[in-house]
Amino acid sequence: MVYYYANTGHKIGLERMRRGVALLKKLEKRGEEVMYLVNDFRAGLIAKGLGLRDYVTVEGVQDIDAVATELDSIIIDSIEDDHGRLVKYCADFKQVYRFAHDAEDHSIHGEKLFRPECDSDECADAMIIDDRYYNEVEKEERTLFFLGDADYDKVILSNASFFKNFEMEILLGNYFFVKYEDDLAKLFTTLHEPEEYRDLIENSTTLVTASAQAAVEARANGTKVIFLKIMGEPLYPESLMRSYGIDIVDGFDSERLKSCLEKNSHNNENNIKIYNDSKISFK
Repeated sequence: MVYYYANTGHKIGLERMRRGVALLKKLEKRGEEVMYLVNDFRAGLIAKGLGLRDYVTVEGVQDIDAVATELDSIIIDSIEDDHGRLVKYCADFKQVYRFAHDAEDHSIHGEKLFRPECDSDECADAMIIDDRYYNEVEKEERTLFFLGDADYDKVILSNASFFKNFEMEILLGNYFFVKYEDDLAKLFTTLHEPEEYRDLIENSTTLVTASAQAAVEARANGTKVIFLKIMGEPLYPESLMRSYGIDIVDGFDSERLKSCLEKNSHNNENNIKIYNDSKISFK
């Protein structure tokens, strides 16, 4: 069995869940027996809606061995402090993979790493996109804004004047506060429910987002994508996103975003290759 643990929640959103589901579907397709571990039941329910068969809820990264046994392999996608648990996992489990925290991160106890820019056989690619986003779809003319699945600090409302400068529709996040929609309706032309995520990421002509995972998913489908760097370090490096034709706006820079939206040099051809999982082995 391969257990995949992804850290999610109402403060950090669901980016890791989305790429985890994409990878588990690939592993399952090639015959691996897989199980998704979440520290938040809502993430599990959404994962099932994305095509995953089942999930198990655990408290956190330190509790993987409450489910997995020594014959199992594990994949960890989390920035939580494991309090030394990784040492035990590498000693106990058949194979251990984890996602590197940054470019300087390295294998500590013999675990194998996923890296966003992997150019050797010693690691696996960390940028993982569900194959469905490569299917050609008819685009609908809209500029869609998706902050991410969480806005715990109400970043959008704190920057209301920025959003009023643009005619954008918003895709709501799964963890947005109750009644938050009433305030957002004053800033955006249309509000879309979280359940519309996959369809809107695919069929919108333009996406403005602070989610690196949403950015690469949309770009894989040929969408014009503008990434707002407003929430700390993104899931994927800026250099990698730029290499795929994603424009970067640093902070709430209205003039820069306006320039990116008006730019006509967008290439709607996708140069992001379908994910190759051949480097991932559990033997």
